[in-house]
Amino acid sequence: QGQLVESGGGLVQAGGSLRLSCAASGIIFSIHAMGWYRQAPGKQRDVVATITSSGSTNYADSVKGRFTISRDNTKNTVYLQMNSLKPEDTAVYYCAAIHPSGRDYWGQGTQVTVSS
Repeated sequence: QGQLVESGGGLVQAGGSLRLSCAASGIIFSIHAMGWYRQAPGKQRDVVATITSSGSTNYADSVKGRFTISRDNTKNTVYLQMNSLKPEDTAVYYCAAIHPSGRDYWGQGTQVTVSS
């Protein structure tokens, strides 16, 4: 059974930066697409960024130019570098791994709070 563990969340001021990490175990990491999602209180869970097994990336319009997703297959880890943070970025951020079959795995989430 796959397991994902996020880390790196915290409290930052608007305009600051954070780097989230997601360490995977129990899966063949390199064949999984990876994604970061976020959910604010009372809101739906939305995709933030995705990266395929070959390294192609996609971003939500709201974070394009500010966030960067990357992966290190030697460390079974996916990252989300978040720059120029805004209060509206405040949410619980979740990591997901998606197998080619469609089966997915989710982390427990890490809180990101951006103060104004």
